[in-house]
Amino acid sequence: MYIKGRCIVSACALLFFQQAMAGGMDCAKAASAVEKAVCADKGLYELDAQMGAAYRELMKISGDKQSELKRTQRLWLKTRNQCEADIACLEQSYRDRLKLLQAQQMDAVAHRPTGIDKQVLEDLQRSIQAASEGGNREVAVERVLASLAFNSEETSFSGDSDKENPSEQTHFPASIPKGVTPDEWKALTATEIDAAAETGQTSYSLLDMDGDGQRDLIVQTYAGGTGMFTYVETWRRDGDHFVKRSPEPESALFYTNDRGANQSAYWIKARGNIYLAYRNGAYGVDHIYLLNPLKINREVPTVTVRYGYYLNVPTTQHKDDGTSTFELEPDLRLTLNQAITKANEARPRKPDTQRTPLCPIPATGAGESDYYSYGPVHYSVEDVFDLPVIIGNDCYIGKLVDWFGSYDEKHGLFAQLSLRKPDVDADGRSYEVNGRRHVIEVSTSIGKADGGALN
Repeated sequence: MYIKGRCIVSACALLFFQQAMAGGMDCAKAASAVEKAVCADKGLYELDAQMGAAYRELMKISGDKQSELKRTQRLWLKTRNQCEADIACLEQSYRDRLKLLQAQQMDAVAHRPTGIDKQVLEDLQRSIQAASEGGNREVAVERVLASLAFNSEETSFSGDSDKENPSEQTHFPASIPKGVTPDEWKALTATEIDAAAETGQTSYSLLDMDGDGQRDLIVQTYAGGTGMFTYVETWRRDGDHFVKRSPEPESALFYTNDRGANQSAYWIKARGNIYLAYRNGAYGVDHIYLLNPLKINREVPTVTVRYGYYLNVPTTQHKDDGTSTFELEPDLRLTLNQAITKANEARPRKPDTQRTPLCPIPATGAGESDYYSYGPVHYSVEDVFDLPVIIGNDCYIGKLVDWFGSYDEKHGLFAQLSLRKPDVDADGRSYEVNGRRHVIEVSTSIGKADGGALN
């Protein structure tokens, strides 16, 4: 299973520094216990060569930070030498240093927001704000991103199914797909194309993502799993072959989680640049990250849109079978609506921050913790807030959940209010809740991305 950020040190180093100087220490001159131990162990000797290549490559791009890099390398050598002839100690020391140098190199070559990127960020903020004040107040983000959709000649094709496991594994096509030019096919077959995840159904798209007149490659793998994950990675056309955006063996420009999150991606073009606009949503907020599609992203231009909601418990409710319905009594509906409106207007109360009981604690009964929160929820829904609901003479503890802010222009927000009586297991009930949203704030920032855009 794909693990975000995982990197096999030796493989990653070989990929990342394949053009760096090769060769480890000069064993003919080995004198210390450390040097003799390294020269006597093939694995350590290879690690020494990889670490040396990583260090030299990083020195080339360190600029005015070279002196600091030299200082930290000398400190590491002193620490390494304390291992003397202890093979396990030396191996761990080398791996730790190599991992750190790799991370520094990744940061050094990562894309930094340009002046144009910052202008696009400001444009996006203004456009969303204007749309929210006009006729698209509920779906301002979706309307603006759709208006910036990048339209270019694109060719998509699927991988060949694995003969032994056709439903879960595909391979790069063995013959040229329709719409792929002979020149592109030659470059594709000259490159060892990885899937975007270890297993899953993989598809491919050719699209010019940097405006150089040559189409680059998008690799999309549906890995499934409990979160129904889809991973997407890109490869830049470089002459007679393609170069992967990231040197990590298993990497992704972004991923989407279709069960347990609210995420989507838009290919947009603004001020002549192409971006992958990645939206990560939750109750009350959308974060839109502007990713450079062909580079490592560390500092990401971000638009944050915050929403307020008008929540409503509809009169017509669906029964558990999902098809038949029933009508709420007017007094009960009024009580439920008053309770969720009051709780929504106040600061949302999370179970781990609730300081007072939601319902009065009787002299006898369940433990006190039973009165402070409704309890945990399934990972596929978002815990919005807990609230007290008084029906007649009974106090119920309520929990409002939604599907991470998922929103439909026709139906609005989909949410659910569940009630239970403290210390009573059999008196639980649930009600559908709808909501209409409106933008209350549009802000910008530059920093690390979150969710599936963390790369």
